[in-house]
Amino acid sequence: MGHPIIVVMIRLFVGLGNPGAEYDATRHNAGAWWVDALAREWGVSMHLDRSYQGLVGRTTREGCAVWVLLPQTYMNLSGRSVAGLARFFRITPPEILVAHDELDLEPGHSKLKQGGSHAGHNGLRDIHAQMGSDAYWRLKLGIGHPGHRDEVVNWVLGRPIAEHRLAIADSISRTLKAAPWMADGDMTRATMMCNTVKPPRPKPAKPPKPVTPSPDEVMPTGDASS
Repeated sequence: MGHPIIVVMIRLFVGLGNPGAEYDATRHNAGAWWVDALAREWGVSMHLDRSYQGLVGRTTREGCAVWVLLPQTYMNLSGRSVAGLARFFRITPPEILVAHDELDLEPGHSKLKQGGSHAGHNGLRDIHAQMGSDAYWRLKLGIGHPGHRDEVVNWVLGRPIAEHRLAIADSISRTLKAAPWMADGDMTRATMMCNTVKPPRPKPAKPPKPVTPSPDEVMPTGDASS
């Protein structure tokens, strides 16, 4: 006999970002943009709750309580906010959806998945550490990559160009349509709605290799008739 199918509904929606007006429009706040848009669409009133170090809202869907959270810690301390609320309300990792910016997806692309590595994302890294689990869901919102790892910090803390901002906004509008399915526990349908084909990241051009002539191509230095 196979294992019974357990429907796990998302009870906590989290949007990652840095607090403060200076960070509002930066790429690193793409996850916060998504949750902010979700709260507006669902008519959820957000308020600062110092117990959970974040802006918190609560609504009810199909008779079940659903929380919306925007951590007001800095990105690398996001797990304190998420774990604090989740533990108090007994929300398990598979019942949590974390929206965040994703360097390895181009602007306009998105991916919904459960579990896996934090891939160096400081917000996910702290959630891993504080929750002691990687079993929560992630909604990855593409912001593109600057092309070199040394430029990543300035890239994520910078504002996207208008074309990229519009592409990210389009991906937010599209993936928000999957939120009701997430709350209802139909993650298969939500995944189909959120996932886009991942375009390959352009690789920087390599300098051409010097051409070494073969022995047959080397011209003799002396007189050919000698």
